[in-house]
Amino acid sequence: MPKQPVANGPATTSHTSFEDAYALCIGCILIAVGLAMLRAAHLVTGGTAGLALLISRFVSVSPGVLFAILNLPFFILAARVMGSWFTARTILVSLGIAGMSVVIDATTRIASGNPAVAAVAGGTLLGMGTLALARHGAGVGGVGVVTLWLQNARGWNAGRTQIAIDALVLAAAGIYLRPDRLLWSAVSALMMASVVYLWHRPGRYTGVSPTRRRARR
Repeated sequence: MPKQPVANGPATTSHTSFEDAYALCIGCILIAVGLAMLRAAHLVTGGTAGLALLISRFVSVSPGVLFAILNLPFFILAARVMGSWFTARTILVSLGIAGMSVVIDATTRIASGNPAVAAVAGGTLLGMGTLALARHGAGVGGVGVVTLWLQNARGWNAGRTQIAIDALVLAAAGIYLRPDRLLWSAVSALMMASVVYLWHRPGRYTGVSPTRRRARR
């Protein structure tokens, strides 16, 4: 595919619509599996996902469904500051995560296992899922919308902002979790934020969707 020039930046290769759709599906799957692993180990994590996992300890609702519900107020912010296209994709992603979580709960049994493994693997899956979505014009909603907006509008690194918000969520979770579970929950949040911090940096990645490319002309 020919490369297209971008103002004040290097030439880029555009994503096709199929590539965007496939990446968003992969992001939904990774996040849903990560949530399931953390829930099975009785852990939480940072951000909206952490709040969903914490609430799921008290209600018999999938954390993926709670995740979508908690995202609802943030869609208003997304529409105002990130645009209608980003918001539409983010809404679809939230529904996809909820739907995939329901499927996993109904068809797959994940043993509680070792909390260390769940923290590292689950947190990494959440981070990679978030990264896949962000790279293809969508967010996970909630805190993800806020961090991406602050990065675009203020230049704040999304990973650092995520870590600060995660600390607040974990502080609230500390009221209900045993110290060892809180420690591994912090590890999961660190793994998730580290993925975003290391690989979601302006200028490091040059792929853009055809829609965004046309908007720049």
